[in-house]
Amino acid sequence: VQLQASGGGLEQAGGSLRLSCAASGRTFSSIAMGWFRQVPGKEREFVAGISWSGGRTSYTESVRGRFTISRDNAKNMVYLQMNSLKPEDTAVYYCAVARTLRSVSYRQNDYAFWGQGTLVTVSS
Repeated sequence: VQLQASGGGLEQAGGSLRLSCAASGRTFSSIAMGWFRQVPGKEREFVAGISWSGGRTSYTESVRGRFTISRDNAKNMVYLQMNSLKPEDTAVYYCAVARTLRSVSYRQNDYAFWGQGTLVTVSS
């Protein structure tokens, strides 16, 4: 199982970035997926999660209304559209696939597979 995240980079505050995560090695269409982020020296934190069908989503409070998570089960892809970026969004972003859970989860222990991370830097 491999997760390949891409789309990170340097963006100015107020700008947008779209992260993509390609999953391979098995079919993930029946389980939840999510995005987490980590700032050096801090704990990795939940950003957004999406249920197996895409019908339910969840966001951490600080990104709600600015970020949108989506998925394409036919392509085994999950996306994170990030708008109105702020300097505090600067972090390494990780995509993750749940172990067996079909509904949305913010708990890291529910996720079994992790991508390598993509760096997002937002300048002020």
